[in-house]
Amino acid sequence: MKISEVLIRPILTEKANAQQEKLRRYAFKVNRNANKLEIKKAVESFYGVTVTNVNTSVSPGKNKSRFTKAGVISGRKPSYKKAFVTVAEGENIDLYSSI
Repeated sequence: MKISEVLIRPILTEKANAQQEKLRRYAFKVNRNANKLEIKKAVESFYGVTVTNVNTSVSPGKNKSRFTKAGVISGRKPSYKKAFVTVAEGENIDLYSSI
């Protein structure tokens, strides 16, 4: 797998921001087939930091439905994989530079 295909996007939520400040842990949405070594290599090459730890989790897809004039519309949200990357002491990733 190419390094550019591993990371999809960073996860920017209140919980993720709190972990960035306290634990130097950053959350990314990653490819389902990527393993921890590929994620570590991709983050180090894209952001130029030293990664000390990588934790992954798979969020399952969920059924969603909504009520409209035409009746109930049912669908399914896709599942995705999250990676929690801890960087070395004294280093950080600036995720807000492109906003």
